[in-house]
Amino acid sequence: MVTLTRIYTRGGDKGMTSLGDGERVAKHDPRVDAYGTVDEANSVLGLARLATGRDVADARLVEADAMLKRIQNDLFDLGADLCTPDDGKKREWEPLRVVAAQTDRLEREIDAMNAELAPLKSFVLPGGSEAAAWLHLGRTVARRAERLMTALAVSQPVNPEAIKYMNRLSDHLFVLARRLNDNGARDVLWIPGTNR
Repeated sequence: MVTLTRIYTRGGDKGMTSLGDGERVAKHDPRVDAYGTVDEANSVLGLARLATGRDVADARLVEADAMLKRIQNDLFDLGADLCTPDDGKKREWEPLRVVAAQTDRLEREIDAMNAELAPLKSFVLPGGSEAAAWLHLGRTVARRAERLMTALAVSQPVNPEAIKYMNRLSDHLFVLARRLNDNGARDVLWIPGTNR
């Protein structure tokens, strides 16, 4: 359990911050950028959860809210994973790492939802319902986080499972957006060249 007694510390006033292992780095460090973008994706999912409403009579919305709640917790795990590099150093504590079971759960949920969706005949534009629009925004932020993580992995250690999770997450959010668009019936489809 994390206990926060002070919200501000003044430790970052000169543009530096601490990683999970205590190492001080610039706030614009690629690692900080990666886990900051994961946090941004998490915030968008909070808005998506608000847009699903609290209609307990709609099983799809209840299920979506439960999935997004689990994903938000996973994203905090992922942020913790990223902020403590796996540099091989012996630590007094075991850093939190994203594990295959988290990615596997996303895959099972994707497969279950996708089995009920209308087949795609075109690319989907963000929209349809408010919740779907937020999920599409979350998907694009998750893709940006994934790009930052893979760029970071070129020069620094990054948990490969964390990268897999982010890759699968964007797929999950796409499928969930379609599910919340009446299983694809309310999807807004791209019509190539329509405005020429």
